[in-house]
Amino acid sequence: MNYYTSFFRRTFDLVFAVICFLLFIPSLAVLIGVKIVNGGQNIFFVQPRVGYKNKIFLIYKFATMVEGSHKTQSAFITTAHDYRITSIGAILRKTKIDELPQIINIFRNEMSVVGPRPLMKESFYSYPREIQNIIYNTKPGITGIGSLIFRDEERLMTICKEKGMDPLDYYKNHIYAFKGDLETWYLQNVGFKTDIKILILTFWVVFSRDNNLVQKAFSNLPKVPLLLTEDGLREHKLN
Repeated sequence: MNYYTSFFRRTFDLVFAVICFLLFIPSLAVLIGVKIVNGGQNIFFVQPRVGYKNKIFLIYKFATMVEGSHKTQSAFITTAHDYRITSIGAILRKTKIDELPQIINIFRNEMSVVGPRPLMKESFYSYPREIQNIIYNTKPGITGIGSLIFRDEERLMTICKEKGMDPLDYYKNHIYAFKGDLETWYLQNVGFKTDIKILILTFWVVFSRDNNLVQKAFSNLPKVPLLLTEDGLREHKLN
């Protein structure tokens, strides 16, 4: 445990959370207005996730889907233009504003700004045991290296379904397999410089379509398999 992760990181998290709180208030006001106009739509989405040292905690997000969507069979697989996503929810997801309420989790010392994304239990157990044992030796984050690499994950799942592939098999055996490699890399490279670069890139990729940007920023990052790119997946031939 280095000085950054044992002390400075918590200070950094709190400063960032206070700044985001100033953004949180106007965003909340807008969503309350949308709820009053549309009616029947929850503002917040609260769900159990796996966190630090594999303990379960409740994550907070702005609701982006119709109520009850998390109970459907395909709850953890979302495609582009998913019918469950509301019109305002699509904007929140695209801009990552839906993640803002997680500053509550930061204040509660359950999350950091940067770290592995906290997973649902079902998703967590899709990882090999060796990854399960180490991934949350650091607190989960609002953003992370996996979030950057798979920022277009919903489009990948859409292409997967269009090609007639099994989305669940693709998610578990390809996406999760590589996410495990990415989170292992993060644990080996965690530090202030790494976290700052990930945070800056998180804001940048919202506007940039450069799929190689993250790889350029981290030269030692595991190379993304061809099947996890849009072009590679489109060209993939089924057996």
